[in-house]
Amino acid sequence: MHFQGIPFEDTGFFSGLIEGYLDQRDDLKPFYGRFPSLEAFKGQIADKEREFPNSHRIRVAEVLSQQYAELKASDATLEHIAALKDSKTFTVVTGHQLNLFTGPLYFAYKILCAVKLAAELTEAYPECRFVPVYWMATEDHDFEEINHFNFRGKNIHWNREAEGGVGRMDLQGLEAVYETFSADLGPGKRADKLRELFKNAYLKQNNLAAATRYLANELFGALGLVIIDGDEAGLKELLIPHIESDIFDNLAYQAVSQSIDELQESSEDYHIQVNPREINYFYLLDGLRSRLVARDEGFGVVDSDLFFTREALKKELHQHPERFSPNVITRPLYQEVILPNLCYIGGGGELAYWLELKAYFEASKVVFPILLLRNSALLMTRKQQAKLEKLQLDIKDLFLDSDRLIEKKVREISEISIDFTPQREHLKKQFEDLYVLAGKTDKSFLGAVKAQEVKQINGLDRLEKRLLKAQKRHLKDSVSRVRELQDSLFPGGSLQERSRNFSEFYLEMGPSLFESLLEGFSPLEMEFSVCTP
Repeated sequence: MHFQGIPFEDTGFFSGLIEGYLDQRDDLKPFYGRFPSLEAFKGQIADKEREFPNSHRIRVAEVLSQQYAELKASDATLEHIAALKDSKTFTVVTGHQLNLFTGPLYFAYKILCAVKLAAELTEAYPECRFVPVYWMATEDHDFEEINHFNFRGKNIHWNREAEGGVGRMDLQGLEAVYETFSADLGPGKRADKLRELFKNAYLKQNNLAAATRYLANELFGALGLVIIDGDEAGLKELLIPHIESDIFDNLAYQAVSQSIDELQESSEDYHIQVNPREINYFYLLDGLRSRLVARDEGFGVVDSDLFFTREALKKELHQHPERFSPNVITRPLYQEVILPNLCYIGGGGELAYWLELKAYFEASKVVFPILLLRNSALLMTRKQQAKLEKLQLDIKDLFLDSDRLIEKKVREISEISIDFTPQREHLKKQFEDLYVLAGKTDKSFLGAVKAQEVKQINGLDRLEKRLLKAQKRHLKDSVSRVRELQDSLFPGGSLQERSRNFSEFYLEMGPSLFESLLEGFSPLEMEFSVCTP
C-alpha cells in the first residue's frame, strides 16, 4: 500500500478551531499544554512521572487484570498491563463508543494511531515503556449512535429498545443481525473470518462491553493494545474527590465556562463543541443513566423520583462510586486521574472539546495531556485507482466539493477555452483608458463609465457560465465518471472513514489491511493519508 500525505487543512473537512490548533496559532496556545512532537514528550514524561501516584498505577493494573480474566490476551498485552505498575511506564490513549462491529473505519484508525505512537515513543525514549490504550465508552447511553454499521452501502441495524449505559446491555436481537450480515458477506475464507469474529463477539458474550472488548482484542490484541472499561467501582474510587468538587462546588462548570468565553473572544472561527452543566455527572444504574441536578435542599435525578440530601449523596458516592458516571466534560479528567497518560488521540470534534478543558485540569491539579489529531485516511481500491488515472485526476482534486471538481475537470478536457480571464483583462484595460478620457473631459461621466464596466464584466461572467454549462452537457460522460468516482470515495459528500466499515476492505485485503495502515501511518506528521494499492 502506498501513502500520500495531504495537510489536514487542505482537505476542507476540518473546522477553523482544529486548523488553528494545527497551525499553532498564538490565540489558542493558552488552551493546551505541549504541542505534539517527539521532543515535547520529554517534558510530558517528567510531569506525569512526578505527579502521578504510584497507588493509582497499582489499582489500574489490578482492575485490568480482572477485566481480562476471561479473555485470551496476547503476551504483549499482558506484559503491558503488568508494566503499568512501574513508574517508567506511560500510556497513550484513544477512546471510542461501542459501535456495532466497530462502526466507521476511523475506530481502527484511532487504535492504530495509538499503537504506532507508542512504538515511536519507545524508540525515542528506550528507558521508558509506552502502552497503547483503548478506552471503551461503556457508560454512554446514546444507543442510536452505535446500533448500526454500513456494509457496501447497506445499513446493518440492531433493532431493540435500550436504556442506561450501553456497555451493560445484553445482546438480545443480534442473532438476526448476524444472519443478515452473514448473507451479505458472501463466500470465501475472509468472509468466514468476519462471520466468526461477529459470532464470537456478539453471540457468545454477556453484554456489549464484553463483546466490544473481545472484538477489539481479536483485531488489535497482538499489537499489545490494552482495553479498559471505566465502569468500575475500583477505578471510580480514585475519582471521588473530583466528583465531589464538581457536584458540590461546580468546579468544572466555572472553569470550562470561563475557557469557552475566552475561546469565543479569540476568534469567530472557533465554534464551541460542548457546554458544561452545573453538575457534570449522571446517576448510573442498570437501565438508568440520568443527570444529577441540584434541587431544593438536595439533589435529584432527572426522569426519576430519586432524591438525595447533600449528606446522603456524599454517602452514596463513597459507598457506590460506580453509580456516578462522568459526562463529556468530566470523562477526560477521569481518564487522566486513573492512567499514567501522556497523550490523548482523537478526532477533530474530540480535540475541539478537549481544548475547553485545560483550565479545569489546572484547577483540579491534574496534568493536561498532549492532544494529537488522529490519523485519517482514504482507502482506494485498484479499480478506483485505475479510474483516477484514466480520468487524469490528481488525488487532491477529489477533496474539492463536487461542483468545483466538475468545473475544474470540464475546463481541463474541453477542446475550447472556457476561461474568459484574457477577455476580462482586455475589457478592464479599455475601461482604464475611458476613465482617463472621462476625467479629462467631464468627471460627471465617471459614474456612467463605471456602470458600463460592471455591466459588461457581468455579461462576460454570464457568458462564461453558460458556455461551461453547455460543455458539461457535451462532456456528460466524462462528468458522470468523475462524479461517480468521487461519490464512491466520499459517500454522501463526507469522508469515507466516517461511514464505511472495515469489513469491506478486509474482504479485499485480509489482515494486511491493518498491517499496511500501521506501517504507513505517521501520527506526528499530522497529515491526511491517501492509501493506494
